[in-house]
Amino acid sequence: MGEKKETKFLRPESLSPRAEIDPAISAPPFQLHCPSMTRSPSLDIAPKTPKSTLASLLLSTPIASPMKKAIESMQCYFEEVGHFTKLDPQDAWLPITESRNGNAYYSAFHTLSSGLGAQALVLPLAFTTLSWTWGILCLSLVFMWQLYTLWLLVQLHESESGIRYSRYLRLSMAAFGEKQGKLLALFPIMYLSGGTCVTLIMIGGGTMKIFFQIVCGETCSMRPLAAIEWYFLFVCLAIILAQLPNLNSIAGVSLIGAITAIGYCTLIWVVSIVQGRPEAVSYDPPEAKSDMARICDVLNALGIIAFAFRGHNLVLEIQGTMPSSAKKPSRKPMWRGVKLAYLIIATCLFPLAIGGYWAYGDLMPNGGMLNALHKYHGHDTSKLLLGLTSLFVVLNCLSSFQIYAMPVFDNLELRFTSKKKKPCPRWLRIVFRIFFGCLAFFISVALPFLMSLAGLIGGIALPVTLAYPCFMWIQIKKPTKYSAIWCLNWILGVSGMVLSMLVTAGAIWTIVTMGIEIHFFKPQ
Repeated sequence: MGEKKETKFLRPESLSPRAEIDPAISAPPFQLHCPSMTRSPSLDIAPKTPKSTLASLLLSTPIASPMKKAIESMQCYFEEVGHFTKLDPQDAWLPITESRNGNAYYSAFHTLSSGLGAQALVLPLAFTTLSWTWGILCLSLVFMWQLYTLWLLVQLHESESGIRYSRYLRLSMAAFGEKQGKLLALFPIMYLSGGTCVTLIMIGGGTMKIFFQIVCGETCSMRPLAAIEWYFLFVCLAIILAQLPNLNSIAGVSLIGAITAIGYCTLIWVVSIVQGRPEAVSYDPPEAKSDMARICDVLNALGIIAFAFRGHNLVLEIQGTMPSSAKKPSRKPMWRGVKLAYLIIATCLFPLAIGGYWAYGDLMPNGGMLNALHKYHGHDTSKLLLGLTSLFVVLNCLSSFQIYAMPVFDNLELRFTSKKKKPCPRWLRIVFRIFFGCLAFFISVALPFLMSLAGLIGGIALPVTLAYPCFMWIQIKKPTKYSAIWCLNWILGVSGMVLSMLVTAGAIWTIVTMGIEIHFFKPQ
């Protein structure tokens, strides 16, 4: 503890891009700031080296004035490009902040891959309860709400003191305190990451089975694999892809995930509308046994809508892969990428929800649009279109698995690097990723009914998306009391927490009263 650390000033050419990483919250960066910039707190705390009398006299003479200005200019330049910044080396060892060469395109790819996926296919189920008017209104309100909280997170990524919060958990700890921040955010974030990966195994493995049946045909002599074998095959492919080292290295994978998600969302609603509606389609909400049951059905529908807008737990991580300086902060390219991504997401989700509800109405099966397409139009639709749709779903699930698993990989390696004070060996990184893949596979096989809990999952994860960013803004930015933005964030934050509790209670009530088919270790 009493050991003094030596600060080394490195030459710009001696630093590789790999060394440009985010500072940890516990250790603010040591920066040489321009006179116009805010002084780093670490400069005030650090012990000052006494100047010699000769040096003081030389620097105080008029002759030395041009030299002092030149030094200050060079300090400003190097601070801007990030070369004179002493950063926490631990961040350079972790997969999220290992590489910082991201840009607006990478932001759009990752945001699309994490924000648009198979969870959108169950959106028409919410409309069966809410009907046309309330369904469109709720979908629009939640979309604008979560887009606003997304903007808050992008702005909060960089603090005024120069600290970058490259993980949602770190920002929560900075806003609410270390213990309370962990208590509030750790479980929902890990639940979202791990739970989403388990869901992707179920969807991806089940869709691989459908794809095989379409390609092989009814006269195929090959023995079809069981559901558990398809799950295992999907996990093996996901683990192979998971060996890519860091978040920036999977930008191409996220691009494939984004393209395939746009592809199958568009194909499904277009084919469903072109093929026409099945007979006896009705748009009347199902009759509830009681007023309480009706309220719980509405809350469960809101949980499904909230579940469709996931991905906020990855926004700070995505932004953390970008370079940043005072003149070019990372929030600018990040927000450009997010705006592009959510424009595309809106053009996919709204037609899918509205068109899917128009095509199937109250006949919508619990599995969502993909199941409805195969159930009602499997025989009168081209096998090429059906096979292409299924293939897109599988590729998207494999891609989304990578970005949602990255916070788990990062957390596992954080434990090792914190204890050993050195980078995680390559072999251990492989072991961590294989271990997580096997754990997710075991849960997907042991609890195959998790797919029926979309409303409950949405309710538990809802504060991460709709509530916490509002409270974080108030705690960190400290806006004027009773100002417009102060009131807006308080209203949205409290509303988000109340809605989360109501949706969770409604989902539990629905499960208890309506029941779900629970079967352990029997994936279908």
